[in-house]
Amino acid sequence: MSGIFKAYDIRGVYPVDLDAAMAEAIGRAYIEFTGAKKVVVGRDMRPHSEPLFQALAKGMVAQGAEVIDIGMCSTPQSYFANGTLKADGSVMITASHNPGEWNGFKLCRANAVPISGSTGIMDIQKIVENRSWKECGKPGRITTYDIRPEYAAFLRRFAKMDRKLKVVVDYANAMGLYEIGGITDLFDIVPLYDTLDGTFPNHEANPLHLATLDAIRAKVVEVGADFGAAFDGDADRCGFIDDKGEIIPMDLFTALIAQDILSDGPATILYDLRSSRAVPECIRANGGKAIQSRVGHAFIKAQMRENDAVFAGELSGHYYFKENFTAECQGLALIKLANLVCKKGKPVSELVAPLRKYFSSGEINSTVADVKPVLDAIRKKYADGNMYELDGISSEYPNWWFNVRSSNTEPLLRLIVEADSEALMEEKRDELLKLIRG
Repeated sequence: MSGIFKAYDIRGVYPVDLDAAMAEAIGRAYIEFTGAKKVVVGRDMRPHSEPLFQALAKGMVAQGAEVIDIGMCSTPQSYFANGTLKADGSVMITASHNPGEWNGFKLCRANAVPISGSTGIMDIQKIVENRSWKECGKPGRITTYDIRPEYAAFLRRFAKMDRKLKVVVDYANAMGLYEIGGITDLFDIVPLYDTLDGTFPNHEANPLHLATLDAIRAKVVEVGADFGAAFDGDADRCGFIDDKGEIIPMDLFTALIAQDILSDGPATILYDLRSSRAVPECIRANGGKAIQSRVGHAFIKAQMRENDAVFAGELSGHYYFKENFTAECQGLALIKLANLVCKKGKPVSELVAPLRKYFSSGEINSTVADVKPVLDAIRKKYADGNMYELDGISSEYPNWWFNVRSSNTEPLLRLIVEADSEALMEEKRDELLKLIRG
């Protein structure tokens, strides 16, 4: 059982790790832990998301809660519904980018504040294991609500395009169809894989795996599109392609969006510590305050609230907006890019070009049996740099920097190196990998 309760969500293979009985117990435990009286519940298109909803809702209702069933939706829509409907919490039934046999739950309190491993998931696990919920005398009820019209109206408020851009959208047979379903008329959409299918027949719904972007890259060039957008399974992440069919690194996309946001005036923007130096440089050049954040949506959202930040971007393709209750909103990311293209009157490739000024290794994973001596060796060797430990170990030098950190979800060390030249990046990358891998 403990294997499904993870750092950021609850997730496992259906029905091996996660079945109806477990879902009902989790529903009861969620209400016991949060005390929620009114909970928004949405789900993705996987065939087992519906029976998991029925079981989860049964447990919540048994504990006296009102379940607001918003049906199939994207994860950003579930966050929007949570805040807009003034619910006490929300649960999104999805396994995001995982293969079709997987499913799970993303849990929030009111105002889309996430419940992570350190802020409640492990407590919910204990309640499930001990079945220690109190029996409720009066059951709750299930109501339904269609959040899509309000979400579409919310997104449309931010559109400032003076023409319809041609955009190739890879829906990956998943919830991107719902994420931008109410704004497709604002664009000339060229769709890829635009039928819902929880078995993911065309490719894995994960834009971090670059091979999944081959089809959209080719299509952008073929049709002469302004750009492309590739959603993951629950549409809380998106990968973008420029007009030449080149992948826009997800950290550099943060800098692009920052330019549109900061055109409205100074604001605070967060970027995760794996991001290129080009990102904070761009934010500051456009009048913004750039603050570095640690990795992981629960940490970033909390830090955004603490600093009253309007936007944050993560190397994994999560883009967070204050307007959507400090949560992901990929429809808004798409609109912001379109705004920028229209405002600047330049193709996306030209807008990205000035940001491609450094050389990055990308994130490199290494399986390490004993992490501590490796990290100790790195601390010692690179102590002459500007070293800090916001998330793992980072050390900055005038013409290069690195971060190495333990994965929150797997037994891995993750390394990223960036330098002013490709030769220096490769030299330092190999030097660090030798320390890490022995």
